[in-house]
Amino acid sequence: MYQAGYLKHFTEEVFLAIGCPEQEARLAAQVLVSADLRGVDSHGIARLAGYVRLYDHGRLNPNPEIKVVYETPSTAVVDGDRGLGLVVAPKAMEIAMEKAEKVGSGWVSVRNSNHFGIAGYHAMLALEKDMIGWTMTNAAPLVTPTFSLEKLLGTNPVAVAVPALEEPPFVADFASTAVAYGKFEILQRKGLPAPLGWAQDAEGNATTDSNAVKSGGGLLPLGSDREHGSHKGYGLGAIVDIFSGVLSGANFGPWVPPFATAGFMNAQEGVGLGTGHFLGAMRIDGFRPAEEFKKDMDKWIRAFRGAKAVDGQKVLIPGDPEREAEADRLANGIALLEPVVLSLGELAKRFNIPFENNL
Repeated sequence: MYQAGYLKHFTEEVFLAIGCPEQEARLAAQVLVSADLRGVDSHGIARLAGYVRLYDHGRLNPNPEIKVVYETPSTAVVDGDRGLGLVVAPKAMEIAMEKAEKVGSGWVSVRNSNHFGIAGYHAMLALEKDMIGWTMTNAAPLVTPTFSLEKLLGTNPVAVAVPALEEPPFVADFASTAVAYGKFEILQRKGLPAPLGWAQDAEGNATTDSNAVKSGGGLLPLGSDREHGSHKGYGLGAIVDIFSGVLSGANFGPWVPPFATAGFMNAQEGVGLGTGHFLGAMRIDGFRPAEEFKKDMDKWIRAFRGAKAVDGQKVLIPGDPEREAEADRLANGIALLEPVVLSLGELAKRFNIPFENNL
């Protein structure tokens, strides 16, 4: 068990060790550990070694010049200069919010970036400004579209954050696949099979092998198969890829470079620059008075949360599980699996940074 503050400090020290400026190392650590706090273990500190491997392979610029390369009053394209997506995405959201302040909404497409952590973190930045935040990113091709034997899309998540008045905000953050690949990494660390419907093998058959993607298979789109609506998950993933990659000039489809997950380091020659993101911010008072909207959001949330549920269950609002996990983990600490602790120990030894169980 580890305190969030301890993990954040360790993460910051690792990013400093590979050459990140202090402010950007602090921001990257904040984004990464926020995933662990919110219960999204697949995108938290377990991925720290992966970012270091990106640096080792020359794919990560620790001190990038992040700049706007094209813009209108409400839109922009940002070049991340191969920087940490954990830093590039929040800066792109700042630009989107600045534009929204001036003209009602701001939309930023990003190229030449890397993996940006949990999409929800960046969307939630808009809540501080009484805005609705929208975030998406493309990712390495691990997903087989409906009826395909080839991996052509990433898990391509979408996050939308909407403020309320007295109720906690609505925060939807989900992959366009049955699950994120990080869930497979967790199962692999535990030596467990995957539920049916998460992946297919190299011949296109449903499988429970948690290593199927590494051995020629692929992740399945949200819906798992055609009869259960996988074409909709495929369509959603395609939209994310087009907005994030084709619109920005980043790589897209099968050309998106892989994250540094073991076994997926080799990238094809690209058609664009790096990984792509798409971020947006909308001023609520561009549509109606913000106070009125947030009161109605309270009513919306209470109607769903108060719905009659099946025995032993309750109807949740998107963001509820993550908020509850954060409250628990801030109070009681964050549990890390042994393989994650070992990988952090290796980083500690390499960079001469203290790391020990602190709870």
